[in-house]
Amino acid sequence: MLGRSSITLSRNGSFRAENLGQNALAMIGNLCFTLFVFGVLIFTIIAATYQPEDPLFHPSSKITTFLTSNSNATFKSDIDVVKTGEDFVASNQTAFASFINITDVESAVIVNDAEEPEVVPENHDCGVHDPINCRDPDVFHLLMKVAIERFKDIHFYRFGKPVRGNNDSSCHMAWRFRPKEGKAAAFYKDYRSFTVAKSENCTLSVVGIGDYHSGGNARKRRGKGRGRNKEGFEKVPAKMENNPIALPDIGENVNDELPLVESESSFSQDKYLIYSVSGDRCKSMHQFLWSFTCMLGEAQYLNRTLVMDLSICLSKLYTSTGQDEEGKDFRFYFDFEHLKDSTSVLDQTQFWSDWSKWQQKDKLSLHLVEDFRVSPMKLAQVKDTLIMRKFGNVEPDNYWYRVCEGEGESVIQRPWHMIWKSRRLLDVASAIAAKMNWDFDAVHVERGEKASNKELWPNLDKDTSPESLLTSLQYKIEDGRNLYVATNEPDKSFFDPLKDKYSTHFLDDYKELWDSDSDWYSEMTKLNKGNPVEFDGYMRISVDTEVFLRGKKQIETFNDLTKDCKDGINTCTSAS
Repeated sequence: MLGRSSITLSRNGSFRAENLGQNALAMIGNLCFTLFVFGVLIFTIIAATYQPEDPLFHPSSKITTFLTSNSNATFKSDIDVVKTGEDFVASNQTAFASFINITDVESAVIVNDAEEPEVVPENHDCGVHDPINCRDPDVFHLLMKVAIERFKDIHFYRFGKPVRGNNDSSCHMAWRFRPKEGKAAAFYKDYRSFTVAKSENCTLSVVGIGDYHSGGNARKRRGKGRGRNKEGFEKVPAKMENNPIALPDIGENVNDELPLVESESSFSQDKYLIYSVSGDRCKSMHQFLWSFTCMLGEAQYLNRTLVMDLSICLSKLYTSTGQDEEGKDFRFYFDFEHLKDSTSVLDQTQFWSDWSKWQQKDKLSLHLVEDFRVSPMKLAQVKDTLIMRKFGNVEPDNYWYRVCEGEGESVIQRPWHMIWKSRRLLDVASAIAAKMNWDFDAVHVERGEKASNKELWPNLDKDTSPESLLTSLQYKIEDGRNLYVATNEPDKSFFDPLKDKYSTHFLDDYKELWDSDSDWYSEMTKLNKGNPVEFDGYMRISVDTEVFLRGKKQIETFNDLTKDCKDGINTCTSAS
């Protein structure tokens, strides 16, 4: 027996004493490999299910914090400009689109020692006093080259063909562009007047370029149809493709006419959602949008046309009278054209007019909901033509956004990408940036009531004094730079000490952009049925902020100038 056992042990070498170390190493290696495989598996699962840190993908409770830093039930009076859909698009997401360089312009352009390029037309039998043929390809190439060389702080993405200007020596040409630096994500359109001179040897040269939007004859007149008609814009060079990211086209004509129902049958076959007046009215613009996107999200979830009231009550936070002001139009502040191109909406006044005409004849039915706790899921199977949510008089239970709390939060996705700022206001901001040749830095100086409240903001007043500003900016902004100061400080002479080091600019320096002779004023008066529109406090905040975002450098109050917290003492976060 002993002999047999010895033979067995000798055949199974793994049980030999001298191999125990090798066996232990092999077992440890196998264990490590197993742990590695298990780790890779866990990492793969996490990567596949990870939600990116983007507010657009957060549940509403998180995006509430991102937008407002307040609880769901109440909103603080916040006079900052509201973040809208285009603010969630990083400015570098358009970097893939090819822009136009000097080398892309055809070699017909000849540069001499003159300050401006010159071009020799193919037809040498020219008359010095003959009108400039703006449709001549040589003129087109000349204007493109001059524009690229003159405006060095923008990227050109597309040029329109020149057209005749205001006289025989004037050509108007449009182009689509983006600033090389800045945080604002958008495409812009400018159209300028070029003065072209012809010498005795037939050479052409540009002797003058007008201000922003001076070439009105090159402005594309768009029809009333949906979408943006870019027909007639020539791609130069051919390698440029359309940008698939939806971004505002600042400087384009705005078509924000109200949508109309095409026929009785189409009206009767559609389904609608409407919210009645609520406690949100006359609250801050933040609360209005938070509630509006809830309503818009429910309409999308239920696959219904949203019936909306375009009449807004502007909170006293933004008015010059210090009182709430009714009768403002949604289109004064937000891009209604983009909204109606993105989803199905109808104006409330037009809807009730059509409803009264066809309701009895077509047996249109109404489903009334008087409790915000009735979730959208319970309404998904409702067959009635119209669902109306009615809200009571008790705040905060009569806020629209309460519908999106509780059960509603899990199914309603707020469509922020559908809400853009008014392109007319953005155009004013772009005009201000253009007047500084898109070559400026910006500082935001928040003072007002916060600076006088030493209990919540003990350092703000001192940290935003001219002396402190000069100290804070000396290592951040070079001497002599154009410096745009976005501020709520009413006395702009307060910042006079900054003029010794910088060329300072303020919003009120550009009042001509919204006065009675401006394009903005005439377009808004037309939109408002012939009644003038005040450039109110919220518009001022919006434009001031947008110019700030177009600066090459942006210096923030609560991130860069003071250690105080934006919402008061002990409220600082990494995003404040």
